[in-house]
Amino acid sequence: MADTSIGTPEQLRDPNFTPPRVKAIPLGIQHVLAMFVSNVTPAIIVAGAAGFGFGSNSPDFPELLYLIQMAMLFAGVATLLQTITLGPVGAGLPIVQGTSFAFLPIMIPLVAGKGVDGLAALFGGVVIGGIFHALLGLFIRRIRFALPPLVTDLVVTMIGLALVKVGIQYAAAGVPAKASGAAEYGSLLNWSAALVVIVATLGLKFFARGMLSVSAVLIGLVVGYVYALGVGILSVDAIGASWSNASAFALPEPFRYGFEFSVAAIIGFCLMAFVSAIETVGDVSGITKGGAGREATDREIAGATYADGIGTAVAGLFGSFPNTSFSQNVGLIAMTGVMSRHVVTCGALFLILCGLVPKVGAVIRTVPIEVLGGGVIVMFGMVVAAGISMLSDVTWNRRNMVIFAISLSVGLGLQLEPDAVQYLPETVRVLLTSGLLPAATLAIVLNLVLPRELADVSTEEVSGGWSGHGKGSLGRDKAAP
Repeated sequence: MADTSIGTPEQLRDPNFTPPRVKAIPLGIQHVLAMFVSNVTPAIIVAGAAGFGFGSNSPDFPELLYLIQMAMLFAGVATLLQTITLGPVGAGLPIVQGTSFAFLPIMIPLVAGKGVDGLAALFGGVVIGGIFHALLGLFIRRIRFALPPLVTDLVVTMIGLALVKVGIQYAAAGVPAKASGAAEYGSLLNWSAALVVIVATLGLKFFARGMLSVSAVLIGLVVGYVYALGVGILSVDAIGASWSNASAFALPEPFRYGFEFSVAAIIGFCLMAFVSAIETVGDVSGITKGGAGREATDREIAGATYADGIGTAVAGLFGSFPNTSFSQNVGLIAMTGVMSRHVVTCGALFLILCGLVPKVGAVIRTVPIEVLGGGVIVMFGMVVAAGISMLSDVTWNRRNMVIFAISLSVGLGLQLEPDAVQYLPETVRVLLTSGLLPAATLAIVLNLVLPRELADVSTEEVSGGWSGHGKGSLGRDKAAP
């Protein structure tokens, strides 16, 4: 419900309204709290996949601090592009940008086990993909026909399905612990820390209100952190050492990890840019409808897409990952009723400040991997649930069932059994085993080439008797000519 003490109803619906500073700053920080964990988690996961993240003994482990720092800094920079705009770049709306989960299934195979050496090709792909993403702003509205809800909702579901394994591995103690045969992998102590986070998060999500509910994952991690201290998973000395070894201020370094052109990385990031761009269009529409009661303009949609791409390209130059609009903050705007872009600008400045202070990242990296696993299980599980919820709006006729079935089977199957394509060239293998790209590509192509009508008898023979008599248009298909 809107807080009318901040301004009149007309002012609260105006993106250009500036609330009193004493209220704008806390509201801006509230936006940061709602997205903070989701923003830094991709950096932690990529570092873990490369072999120098949580649970590793790699000498490159301190690089994780830098990746966390950049995630905060460039989320703030990209958000500023959206709120204050730069010529045609930016929507001029309260859009919060953050590191995208969507690209993780692409990034993990690119860096798997390669350490810091794998980051040069990854960030080369981020920069090229960001430039391509920005160019989509020139004709974003014209390509939406190729990405109907069936395709975009399948992609969201696949993102979650491709990542749920990560949460379980983290909760058990991490991939390095498993690879080394450590006895503590999967121990009850490790799982207890993850379960504390899950229980605390669910309790706040369902029984709290307002910001306590919105920040449930963040608070759940804090509870798990305290628990880890209490049971000895984490020591005070470790926290102190991490804090003292981190500087109080540091600027980003361009090309810190080098720059390399990888065909697999470039193709992967460019293809995912389509999906990310459509997601941003949806978020822009959600903000204008929920906050101002109107449709988004073409200029706002194009400006948001430009900012997405340019923010991603600039981030890649300094060692950060692709940025996109954060949907949870769209919901927060609807909850507070405050449409002011200047409120989000305050949050962006706070993120930039955190990104320039490595001690913030030093504290984050002391979070035990088991504790983070509890949060990741919830987050990625929610991605799957969100995708399934979105799919409920799809018209489930026979044609769409076939498209979904083939795309999901091939995409998820290759991700679960990567050795099935071990003899293909590395570039092709990396793209296929991401799971996400083959599923998305198949869904797009099949949606464009298959005829609009498909008879019942065309699918009954392969459905095993599951003809699908649930919600949707399946019941109407039988009456179709």
